[in-house]
Amino acid sequence: MPEDTAALPAIVVVSRSASVREQLFTELAGRYARDYAIRAFATAQEALDALAFTPGPAASLASGDQREPGAAVALLIAGLGGEDPDGLEALRRLSTVFPSALRIPAPRWGDWSTARPIFDALALGQVDRWVTRPEGTPDEEFHRSVTEYLEEWRSRQGDGFQAVRIIGERWSDRSQHLRDNFTRNRIPIGFYDVASPAGSAMLSRLGLADPRLPVVVLRFAEGGQVLQDPTDLDIAVAFGIFEPVDEDERFDLAIVGSGPAGLGAAVYAASEGLSTLVIEPQAAGGQAGTSSLIRNYLGFPTGISGDRLTLAAFQQAWAFGARFHFMREATSLVTDGEARRIRLSDLTTVTASTVVVATGASYRRLGVPALDALQGRGVFYGAAVAEAPAMRGRHVYVVGGGNSAGQAAVYLARYADHVTILVRRADLTATMSDYLIREIESLPTVDVRGRAQIVDGRGEEFLEDFVVEDLDTGERETLQGVLFVLIGSQPHSEWLADAVARDRWGSVLTGTDVLDPDVEPRWPLDRPPLMLETSMPGVFAVGDVRNGSVKRVAAAVGEGALAVSMVHQYLALGSRTAHA
Repeated sequence: MPEDTAALPAIVVVSRSASVREQLFTELAGRYARDYAIRAFATAQEALDALAFTPGPAASLASGDQREPGAAVALLIAGLGGEDPDGLEALRRLSTVFPSALRIPAPRWGDWSTARPIFDALALGQVDRWVTRPEGTPDEEFHRSVTEYLEEWRSRQGDGFQAVRIIGERWSDRSQHLRDNFTRNRIPIGFYDVASPAGSAMLSRLGLADPRLPVVVLRFAEGGQVLQDPTDLDIAVAFGIFEPVDEDERFDLAIVGSGPAGLGAAVYAASEGLSTLVIEPQAAGGQAGTSSLIRNYLGFPTGISGDRLTLAAFQQAWAFGARFHFMREATSLVTDGEARRIRLSDLTTVTASTVVVATGASYRRLGVPALDALQGRGVFYGAAVAEAPAMRGRHVYVVGGGNSAGQAAVYLARYADHVTILVRRADLTATMSDYLIREIESLPTVDVRGRAQIVDGRGEEFLEDFVVEDLDTGERETLQGVLFVLIGSQPHSEWLADAVARDRWGSVLTGTDVLDPDVEPRWPLDRPPLMLETSMPGVFAVGDVRNGSVKRVAAAVGEGALAVSMVHQYLALGSRTAHA
């Protein structure tokens, strides 16, 4: 164990029971003491007295330096039940001083009386995860959970291994886009402001006197490949892990989009032996990949981050043999006999017997030119996970009343001084899940302002202020803060043009909806369309891009899986009945 444990982030255990403290301390120290300072206390007050003003590695009490509260505490683990009836309250007290630490109650296995209080605390955002105390030594199930929580904490801090380094202007659109894309793909990055001493020193070491920004350094590549102002396609090619597609190659299935619906289709198609290609212009995961915590997905009782869930799905599809074509965008779709041809943004063409359209939807813009011009510089669209740590000390405004807005507000509250949700309706009841509303109501640093609309704003390098109008009185108020905008979505279907039938909002029509006599283009076959089939036979639509879809991750995955059964049916029909 290192002599200077003050230099290590801490795992803090609190329990009035000496045996519980000893049990947890011994198990944790045996596995993690090299990298973490394991500290155990009888009460939350003892922990606060000992830890709140402990000097950091380079600080001294004589100089008046002190560690930023919570900066070096990774996990707060509190006993619950038995001698610790107030374990949840202990976590609450500790988290006010150490807000970045994960809060974890640790009940005894079999103490079912603690289950409901833990579930309620999770629903209200008062704890992050839970773990059952170890039953033996070693208890690998216990360590599996602890290791996962430590990895999550490390990921939030942005420290540790940096596979990619980005040097650029802190608030430029391109820098923000790259940070968000890498974060969503769970690629560990380090960002260095070009104006900072660290950024300029790094450019000097690279021998770049006047580079085109941002500069991207692929540290994992042999020789540390350096890219100046690279396009997304440049980066995908430089990673070197994706096979090129021969234009003469024909796939059984091409999936356009790799959100939950597209990934669901990819996993089932590839696992069932269909040659499968997935086309994705940005990062796997879609909107779900930007969600800080998805709590209502089957099989994850303590929740899972969107990027973790979708990365696992991507790896699963890849392992089954699905091929991925990243940083290419579909631009058109046409029929060529029994084949379907997809034109891509790099001017190549992909050919497949069937197509699943899973392009999802994108966040709507505010429609205020002065603010839309500041995207990535104080105005963010769905980038809460990547940008949240930079919100320390700021007042953040979340615009929108849906679940995505609620999840973003809860996550941002970990970092920002205060979070205000701006919504056009009077309140959140008609647009947000009840568990999220309850969680928001329980957070002292989050409030909701109804009947509010943003009408103007200003800023040059960064958002300086914006104007909010009261929709009932017409009164306007100028506010200062950072905006995260989640105000609904627009189906990503413009690339389809007139290839398939869509409703007036751009959602793709499927199944019996395409038989409406007013729909164009008309259904061309004698047989009825399959359940998720569009007006172009052999082309299916799933997820948020589809008219009538349920805006839930589980529903999207289910549609993707169902679409694969439709693909099998279509291929089994053969040319005699499948085509006009």
